Parts: sequence; structure tokens; C-alpha cells
Amino acid sequence: MQLRISPSMRSITISSSNGFLDSMKVRVAARHIPYRTLFHTILALAFLLPFVFILTAVVTLEGVNKCSSLDCLGRRLGPRILGRRGDDSARLVRDLYKILNQVNSEEIPVGLKVPESFNEFLTEMKNNQYDARTFAITLKAMMENMDRDIKRSRLAEQLNKHFAASAIPKGIHCLSLRLTDEYSSNAHARKQLPPPELLPFLSDNSYRHFILASDNILAASVVVTSTVRSSLKPEEIVFHVITDKKTYPGMHSWFALNPLSPAIVEVKGVHQFDWLTRENVPVLDAIENYRGVRIHYHGDHVAGTNATDNPRVFASKLQARSPKYISLLNHLRIYLPELFPNLKKVVFLDDDVVIQRDLSPLWKIDLVGKVNGAVETCRGDDKWVMSKHFRTYFNFSHPLIAKNLDPDECAWAYGMNIFDLSTWRKTDIRETYHYWLKENLKANLTLWKFGTLPPALIAFRGHVHPIDSSWHMLGLGYQEKTNLDSVKKAAVIHYNGQCKPWLEIGFKHLQPFWTKHVNYSSDFIRNCHIFEPQ
Repeated sequence: MQLRISPSMRSITISSSNGFLDSMKVRVAARHIPYRTLFHTILALAFLLPFVFILTAVVTLEGVNKCSSLDCLGRRLGPRILGRRGDDSARLVRDLYKILNQVNSEEIPVGLKVPESFNEFLTEMKNNQYDARTFAITLKAMMENMDRDIKRSRLAEQLNKHFAASAIPKGIHCLSLRLTDEYSSNAHARKQLPPPELLPFLSDNSYRHFILASDNILAASVVVTSTVRSSLKPEEIVFHVITDKKTYPGMHSWFALNPLSPAIVEVKGVHQFDWLTRENVPVLDAIENYRGVRIHYHGDHVAGTNATDNPRVFASKLQARSPKYISLLNHLRIYLPELFPNLKKVVFLDDDVVIQRDLSPLWKIDLVGKVNGAVETCRGDDKWVMSKHFRTYFNFSHPLIAKNLDPDECAWAYGMNIFDLSTWRKTDIRETYHYWLKENLKANLTLWKFGTLPPALIAFRGHVHPIDSSWHMLGLGYQEKTNLDSVKKAAVIHYNGQCKPWLEIGFKHLQPFWTKHVNYSSDFIRNCHIFEPQ
């Protein structure tokens, strides 16, 4: 910028050094102008002219030098000076949202070719010069296709998990066979459990009696071992391990060859209980032989599903159709008062739990006249695991359920329960359980979704005493994001769900809590290629 004042002080000439702004001459009137006013004018111009230069440089850098008129320059610089540069982009976003909103309520045209990838989508846009509406429709079609594909893959994943969870791992099957063979060939594996001198303690109520029903030898060994290790007084523990006739020799061999002294361990098969006759359990006999039930639990698990199913809902349906739910072992807990007529209070454990703390304080809990001490599952930090109400399990569209149950009633958990058998014997819990099993058979298995817990939720209504949730932590078999600090603090951790810790699909970060109780030094374990995870 050049500023020149004539010697007579009658004119001031301003010109730009780069030619963008034409020279301007300001003539000063003949009348006298005070030097102070002139000085202030020059000072103001000296202050403003550098900003004009900077704006001119910006325009030059952005290619506006092709614009030859001051009017064009003003249109370019105006929005920048006024801070309105984003108006065009904001308007574009509003227009795009309006078009997408319109297309959202429309059906995808039949026969529309949908791009397979984003790159293909961009190429078609460029080659075909899509208008905004065509762009929106094609984008919607792509998103819907992707959503369907993702749901299909998730459903397939849940189905594969179901098959993996239902199958018996090769190592565990091998372990059962080898121990069964050992039972027939090794007298030491057949020795009486417990020894004759300890038999009186099996009905001694001054001891802590635990009951476990399982056909999984490895899992049962972890439950018993972890309980004994965690106990402050293992010499007061009596374990009653119940299994089926097929697994009995192998189960007996394991505990005979791997004693957990000073704890007492008894192993019995269901065939050794005189009370378990068809006359006493007619409904369960019907369940195992009823054709409709067998089709439900062993039939086509994909039938009736489609890509719109929620993967979690589908997973729960598959879990409910696990064949274990028609096993007598899974219903055995409802007959504890009759199977152990001399015992007053017992703790019943599932075979997918690990004990991490001494459980003897459970016997000191006052159940205030109730039968079942259990952790409620309708409240807790984990909203997936601890949000179970009756509506979670029962079909309230069925009039029998809607008439008799409250959908908002809090559910509770099986897996670790303290049962007062003396009080239980004075109730009609078993008869109520049988009644509802019969009603579910009549309704073609439409009253509830899951296997053995729903009829128990009904049968034990009014007989449950809630205990602190720290006693029993659930969900380690399906909640991958389980809080590890909470796991470490829990007395009992429960791998309920499909991802059992002894399966390949088990969550790797949760398996160590279980595997540390496996006896990997056993020859039977090693010979069946059951190795400690690295």
C-alpha cells in the first residue's frame, strides 16, 4: 500500500502495490482543515489498510483472483466478515435430513440393485449422478441389508453356541469312560464312600451338609474342591453328590481316588434312592417320555425363528430348550426333604458354581419361617443379569398365567440355596410343583420359557427369604462384561448360561476362577488331554 500526500496538502493519493485495488485520490476542499483532524484521519487509514491487505491476500490464496469486480469480492468476503461461513453446510444437512426422513417411511422399490460395499456405492453415485432422493433410497436399502446380515450372523452364532454347550467335550467324555473302567478293575476305586466309621455323620445335623446333583465329573470335582478349600472348618463339611446310573461308577471312582479329607464325601446314584419311584415322580416320568416334550427339547431349534429375532431372545429360547431340563437330576432338588429325611438344613449347589468363601455363616441366617434362602435377581448393578421378574420367565398372554401371577414379582436364583427341610416338610411345595408341570404339559409347553426355575418360582411363592447378593453372583456363563472386582468378592460365582468354563466357548478372562480348582496333576485328567490353559 502506498500513501502520498501532495505538498499543498490539498490531495491524498492511495494505491495498492499489487494492483488489486485501483489508486484513489482524495481531494481536500479549499477550506482550511485543522492539522489535528488530518492527523486522526491518516492514523485511522493507517490502522485499517493492513486489514484490507490481509483480506486481499486471503482472497488471492483461495483463487478469488479470477473474480475481477469488487462486487464479486464483496460476496466472497461478506459471509466471512459476518461469521456466517457455515450457512451452506448447515442448510445441506437440514435438506439431507429432510430427504432421509421422507424415505424412511417408504418401501424399498422392488428390484432395486443394492451395492455390496461402500466403495461400490460411491462408484455408482459418481457414474450415475444420483440425485438426493435416489441417494437416500439406496443408502436405506444398504443399511437394511446390513442389518439383516448382522442379525443372521448373530443368530447363527447363538445356535452354534447352543450346540457347543449341549455337546459333551471329548476330554470330559474320556474322563468318564476311563474312571468307569477304573471302577470295574480297581478295588480301591470301588471302596465305600464314606468309610463305614463315618456313615453316622451323613445324618448328623451338627455338620454342614451340601448337596450336589450332576453327571459332569470334572465340574462336580471343582464344586467340592472349591468348597472344602474355602471352608474355615473343612472337618465339618459333608458332601452328598448325586448322579445318574450311567455316571455313578466314574463319579464314585474320582472321589474314591481323590479324597478331600477331612471333609466327608458321599456319592449316590438316583437308582440307589428307594423313594425315587415312578409312583412318587409320575410327572417327571411323563416329561421324559412325552413325545411333544422330546420334540421340543431335541427337535429343530431353528424352526420358528427368523432374521428379525433379537439375538438375546433367541439365546434364551435355545437355553430353555436344553435337554438337561428334562433330566431327573435337574428336578431332583424339589425332592430333597424326602431324599434326606433326617436332615434339617442343607445348602444345594449347581455343578457350574465355584465357592470362594466360607459358607458356614449360611446356616446361621434366620429364614424367619421360610423354606428357601435365595438371592433375588430383580435388582443389581448389572441390568442384564439382575433384572429378572416373573415377566422374564412366564407367558402372561396365557390366561392361566395372567390370572395367577404378577408380572412385576421379583424372581430369585437357583444355584446356591439354603433350604430349611424341616419347614419344607410342612408345606405343599412339591404338590404345587407337580400341578404346574402338568398344566404346562396340557398347554403344550406354552406357560413359560425356561426349564426348571419357572415351576419352582410358583411352588416356592411365599416361602423365599432373600439373602444378600454377595453370597451368589450370577451370569458368568453369558455376561462377558462381568465385573472382575465383583467376581473376586463374591462368595459363590455361578457360570449359568451357555459359556461354561470347561467349554471352548467359555470366556477366557473368567475361566481362571474355575480352572484353579481342577486337579491337572491327575493321570486321568492328563491322559484325557485336559490341559491347564496357558
